[in-house]
Amino acid sequence: MSKILVVVYSHTGTSRRVAELLCSQRGWRMAEIVDARRRSGVFGNLRCLCESLFKLRPAIRYDGPLPHDFDAVVLVSPIWALQLAGPMRSFVERRRDHLPDVAVVSVMGGQGAPNAVAEIARLTGRTPLLSTAFTVSEVDDGSYAARLEAFGVALNAAKDSKAVVQPVTLSPQTA
Repeated sequence: MSKILVVVYSHTGTSRRVAELLCSQRGWRMAEIVDARRRSGVFGNLRCLCESLFKLRPAIRYDGPLPHDFDAVVLVSPIWALQLAGPMRSFVERRRDHLPDVAVVSVMGGQGAPNAVAEIARLTGRTPLLSTAFTVSEVDDGSYAARLEAFGVALNAAKDSKAVVQPVTLSPQTA
């Protein structure tokens, strides 16, 4: 079984609920990205919008385990203004050289998940293994749980099958 870390940023708590359920379903460890500067009220929401529109990288704190100690990292983040949330952008930018394979879970009002996945691919220089997205209403009514479980199973299968296939096995010299 693969060793997987779930890294979450959540401004409102919705993405955190998704990450917590994924960790409880799969037995994975969770770590959280926190804003270095408080983000509240109208100005906090305006900061969210500006950081996304201008692809800014706000100051963050991350006290979790080192991502390179894991086989894969699942990045769970909200979508703001159809873009990756600024704090997750900061995390990926700072840790990109130490990230193993990544998978992406986006939480959004309605759209923008493909933009976040594309940005993470650009920042890391690698396409994420898997990605999925949920709307806030799906999280609120709980209808996302079965799809989240399927995502976790698929990620485990992808990582486990990668570990089983040895390069020598696929080499024409062994035939």
